[in-house]
Amino acid sequence: MHSTLRTLPARLMSAGIAAAVILSLAACGGSSTDGGEDTAPSADGAFPVRIESALGVAEITEKPERIVTLGQGSAETAIALGTVPVGIESYEWGSDETGYLPWIYEAVTEAGEELPVQFTGGEDIDFETIIELEPDVILAPWSGITQEQYDILNDIAPTVAYPELPWTIEWDQQIEIIGQALGQSEEAQELIDDIERQFDEAAASRPEYAELTFSYIYTDGPGTLGVFMPHEQRVAMVSKLGLQVDPVVETLPETEGTASAVIGLENADKLKDSDLIFTFYTDAETRKEIESQELYASIPAIERGSVVVSEDTSFVTASSIINPLTVPWVLDRYLPLIDEAVAQLDR
Repeated sequence: MHSTLRTLPARLMSAGIAAAVILSLAACGGSSTDGGEDTAPSADGAFPVRIESALGVAEITEKPERIVTLGQGSAETAIALGTVPVGIESYEWGSDETGYLPWIYEAVTEAGEELPVQFTGGEDIDFETIIELEPDVILAPWSGITQEQYDILNDIAPTVAYPELPWTIEWDQQIEIIGQALGQSEEAQELIDDIERQFDEAAASRPEYAELTFSYIYTDGPGTLGVFMPHEQRVAMVSKLGLQVDPVVETLPETEGTASAVIGLENADKLKDSDLIFTFYTDAETRKEIESQELYASIPAIERGSVVVSEDTSFVTASSIINPLTVPWVLDRYLPLIDEAVAQLDR
């Protein structure tokens, strides 16, 4: 449904939304248990919390009960910390027949909780639905929200954006930030430790991976080629499994705002020493088009079939995000795919 709020001039939206939220909270008494305005720290001393981001400061006065998330990864961490968000940004491309990302659906339904409302994000955030959800906090530390969007969101509820650049945050930093916002820093660290343990166990089961190099690439159509940088989460996940990022990647100039180096297909030969190539395609037709390019097909790892790739959009999404729900969901699916690619090295 088209939101009438999105037709308002930006300079009027912020004030209008703020007024709507104030009236709404006044009518329902907000989420405070005593209905008062006391912002004293909670018994454990976790609140109030002040979280700075590249777009502004979130002042969280008491433990949030109604959470809305934008971008990727925040919903999963909130769920793992024991609070199911009331609303989350929808991701149709990675969702299954339930309409949800499968690891979110499984975790919420197994816990017997109500599934979150899904709404449009990206360039056309559904602010109207977010207002109706009456959030106590909006979590978007791994997102691409703009300053204009942030200002609107922060009028609705304290909003936690990314630390420096859009779509750029390390996986453990994201969990730490969400733990701080929810007053559960110790529990967040336990989640990080558990993820590390799972990766360590997976790497120990495949000691041969430690001798292999890889590059994680992507394309935006014919003639294009990008290489994700080591700090990007999908690359970090593969590294945690024991494989080594091809040293050439460190020499490539990072393209601002992409967590990658956009090198162009004419530079495909730079990847000649990568034992394995990791990649993904949006659909089968695109895959056929990309693989038919002579320069692309001549990359040694691709030529011999040492490629880790999946057309399962849920898997591609899960393997691109490191958080407490995706890691256990994806590991058993990932290792056999990598093993198949490794087997092609002996051809």
